Amino acid sequence: MSALKDRLRQDLTAAMKARDEVRSSTLRMVLTAITNAEVAGKEARELSDDEVIGVLSSEAKKRREAATAFEDGGRPEMAAKEAAEGAVLADYLPAQLTGEEIAEIVAEAIEQTGAASEGMKAMGKVMGVVTAKTRGRADGGAVAAEVRRQLAG
Repeated sequence: MSALKDRLRQDLTAAMKARDEVRSSTLRMVLTAITNAEVAGKEARELSDDEVIGVLSSEAKKRREAATAFEDGGRPEMAAKEAAEGAVLADYLPAQLTGEEIAEIVAEAIEQTGAASEGMKAMGKVMGVVTAKTRGRADGGAVAAEVRRQLAG
C-alpha cells in the first residue's frame, strides 16, 4: 500500500469537506491517473510511492505545458487554472533541484561513467545515471540540456 496514495485520498476528503474546488478536482484527477497506471499492464497492481511520484511528476508537467500553451494562446484564465492545479501537485512532489544541484549531479555522473572523453556518444549512459538520481525532482529537459552542455564542453 502506498503511503503517498493514502495521503492523496485523505487530502481529497478534506478538500471536499472544505469545498476547495481546485484542490479536490486536481486530487481526483491525479488519483484517476494513478488508478489508470495501476491497471495499465497485463495485471493490475498497487503502485509504490516512487511510481506514484512518477505519475504526479508527469501530471505536473502536463499542467506546466498547458499553462504555457494557454498563456501563449491569450487565455490567461485557463493558464491560471492549470497553474493552480500544478501548485496543488507540487505539494506532493519532492523539492525541485536547483540548476547548480543538477550541474553537480551531472558532473558526478560523467565522472562515474568515465564519459568525459566520449563526448555526446555517452549521452544515453550519463542520462541513465542522472535520471535515476533526479527522478521527480527535476525537469527532464533541463537535465538533458545540462548533460549536453557538460559533454560538449
